Amino acid sequence: MSGQRKCPDCGSCEIVEDAHYAQSQLVCADCGFILTEGLLTTTFQDEEHLQEVTYSRSTGQNEQLSRCKLRGIKRVQDLCKVLYLPAVFEETALSYFQRAIEHPSFHLVSLEKKEILVGCCVFVTCRQRNWPLTMGTICSLLYADKELFASVYLCLLKELELDVPALSLTDLVKTHLNSFKLFQSSASIPTKFAEDKEKMVARTIQIVELASETWLVTGRHPVPIVTAAAYLAWQSLQPVGRLTCTFPRFCKLAGTDLPPPAHLRLKELNDILLRMASQLAWLRVLNVDKKTVVKHIGDLLQHRHFLLRSSFSSGDTGDQSATAAGDGSECSPQAEGGSTQAEGSQPGGKQKCSSVQRPLLPPCLINPRKRLRTVALSPSDQAITGDEAISDSEIEQYLRSQEEMQELSKAQAWH
Repeated sequence: MSGQRKCPDCGSCEIVEDAHYAQSQLVCADCGFILTEGLLTTTFQDEEHLQEVTYSRSTGQNEQLSRCKLRGIKRVQDLCKVLYLPAVFEETALSYFQRAIEHPSFHLVSLEKKEILVGCCVFVTCRQRNWPLTMGTICSLLYADKELFASVYLCLLKELELDVPALSLTDLVKTHLNSFKLFQSSASIPTKFAEDKEKMVARTIQIVELASETWLVTGRHPVPIVTAAAYLAWQSLQPVGRLTCTFPRFCKLAGTDLPPPAHLRLKELNDILLRMASQLAWLRVLNVDKKTVVKHIGDLLQHRHFLLRSSFSSGDTGDQSATAAGDGSECSPQAEGGSTQAEGSQPGGKQKCSSVQRPLLPPCLINPRKRLRTVALSPSDQAITGDEAISDSEIEQYLRSQEEMQELSKAQAWH
């Protein structure tokens, strides 16, 4: 015991020697304050030189951090360095990872999901700060499956209650086209295929906006739409020499993948462009098709608002003309072109079909994948005619407001 020294925390003189891990140290007996800390030997590099270090510098400091957590923190730091992210991004991503790894939902997950969790924290940080980064970039760096990454990402947002702003189509187009290799001529890319980046991005954004205005974007994955729009934009900027380039070859030159639904999105965009071209008088005489309509994309996009309104109105007038035809003609809508053509004439000299143009509708209504099945009514439902009497107790279930109850009481008093 040492009565001469005082505790700097409580002022007590009850200072005793205590052995901690076989190392002596002075401790206040009243409040437990440690006046002097014993020396320990670390198990890291200092052990080789037999150097003594304090407990705060020894391996005991890292006992609370598991090996998985330490490895995840290092992976977050490395990923931020590879992406050249600012220091504030790294701090936010580390805080998200530490919160996630301590959450019970991520305790018993596989090592693969914990590795993906690192990328999800970085991806969330970039999305929140409007940093151009796609999920595909993170997956390529981590060699992760995109579907598994998406599931861990959604789980992270749900468990940590993170608010991530939705990525606009404009930002997605700019980010997706940044990886294209068509913006500088090289040995693998001919000069006629190289294109100015700003022009191509601007034209692609206009085509994607057109797709959004015609219901081609809603409920669909945006990457196939952006890829198809980029292909049309690239062809329309220099049609001579590019019309013969196929969609797969374009993706190979650009160094990007060709998503399976991209061919369908390309066909739908061509149908919309052909529909708009039919509203321009100087394009009707040219008999444009899905290949030559690319030459006139600039004019169609310039007047797209007027052409879309004309397409809607022409569909309405077409339905009225078909109704007014009555017994004079027999018409059936064409499967894909949106209009009918004369297939012949009847013996009485009556025209078989008249030109009827279908209004613009969402693709799910034009070509539904599944038809609704009608369920047979039960005998009790078939017996219902709609003229059955309604009891007062059932009426009161629908009359919630005080005014309605007063009106009902007045009506009952009159009777």
